[in-house]
Amino acid sequence: MTESTLIIDDDPAFNAILVRTLTRRGFAASGVQDPAAALAAARAHPPARVVLDLNLAGQSGLALIQPLLALNPDCRIVVLTGYASITTAVDAIKLGAVQYLAKPVEIEAILNAFDDEAPLDSSFDTPDEPLSVDRLEWEHIQRVLAENDGNISATARALKMHRRTLQRKLSKRPAKT
Repeated sequence: MTESTLIIDDDPAFNAILVRTLTRRGFAASGVQDPAAALAAARAHPPARVVLDLNLAGQSGLALIQPLLALNPDCRIVVLTGYASITTAVDAIKLGAVQYLAKPVEIEAILNAFDDEAPLDSSFDTPDEPLSVDRLEWEHIQRVLAENDGNISATARALKMHRRTLQRKLSKRPAKT
């Protein structure tokens, strides 16, 4: 049985490019765009490797890590995100991902994370200077969002913030340190 790679990303163009790139490099790769399709594909053929987008059309990709690992405990999961935060990086690693990478990402970084000899990455560079107030707010929002499994409405209620205000804040890139 050939080890397969499952790409889970809601951006159809990025998904297709990554599948094509991995296929050209000799990997058996397939792509899906939502959590239900991801679990169905993983049940049919438990993947050895997964590239998982953190945000799947407003849902947290982190919720898929444990079900995917239940299907194949040896699966190596790499989480990709356009909005990296320390909180979600730590959560991803604690849940069982082997790497957390910010988009745009080089294919070599993904392939290195899939290397079975590579140790699980549980260390992150910490800044020498304290975080800015804007960055602290971003980190707090990400932590509360993760606690609410990516549910925007529940997160807005927990933060005592209007839903549209939260969506506006989330649509922006994270503040610099």
